[in-house]
Amino acid sequence: MSISRRDFLRIAGFSTLFGLGAKSAFEMLAPGELEAKLAPNPKALTAKRWAMVVDMRKLDEQTAEKCIEACHRIHNVPDFEDPIDPKDKVDPAEKVRWEVKWIWKEKYEHAFPGQAEVAIPEKIHKLNFLLLCNHCDNPPCVRVCPTKATWKRDDGVVMMDQHRCIGCRYCMAACPYGARSFNWRNPRPFIKSEDESYPTREIGVVEKCTLCAERLAKGQLPACVEASKGALTVGDLNDAKSKVRELLRNNFTIRRKTQLGSNPQVYYIV
Repeated sequence: MSISRRDFLRIAGFSTLFGLGAKSAFEMLAPGELEAKLAPNPKALTAKRWAMVVDMRKLDEQTAEKCIEACHRIHNVPDFEDPIDPKDKVDPAEKVRWEVKWIWKEKYEHAFPGQAEVAIPEKIHKLNFLLLCNHCDNPPCVRVCPTKATWKRDDGVVMMDQHRCIGCRYCMAACPYGARSFNWRNPRPFIKSEDESYPTREIGVVEKCTLCAERLAKGQLPACVEASKGALTVGDLNDAKSKVRELLRNNFTIRRKTQLGSNPQVYYIV
């Protein structure tokens, strides 16, 4: 017997209203089926505290672009630079304001303001750092959200529910990393190839990277990690034997704006 959530709720509703011969919706399911549907996927990737390491020694321009493309494609991130319909004109002056990004590139002085004066090799200043939500231990965006549309999971992933978002943008003002984007206009006409496995958004809501939580739940690595050819690594920071802990033990890393106390969990090997 196979039943969808919608069908289950429909059965539950009719059971309440009409009794259905005194049988509950639970009794109408095959034995163990509800438990099986609600049980976590045994193949899911789990961690006590997710973290990411970006190895800038391996991240060339082409690989960075592939990471961005992979992330934005599977999450239906709109591209206002290239409207699908030629009739839909985009004012160049508005492109920056309209931009929606989950992962993007920045030079060192923009990615690490306040650290630009630190004596580091000149080559570091020329690198394009790959930036995304830092999934902070102490995320200021979560504290200011009035509807709890954004929250931090027990494993450290900072989530975003666009259905609960009221578009106040408090989280955008609180985030010190510029990791959140607001949909100033309907993004759907600007999605080149819609991926039906991930929901599209509406005008007036905020969105951001969620460390591909939907992929982790299915046992898959985040899209950017998969496309990075080993330049990006995710793993359990609390596991001394994990790959991220190995990288952190053996390499010098920097993080963005640690002086703010948010404790970001994206580390960069330089």
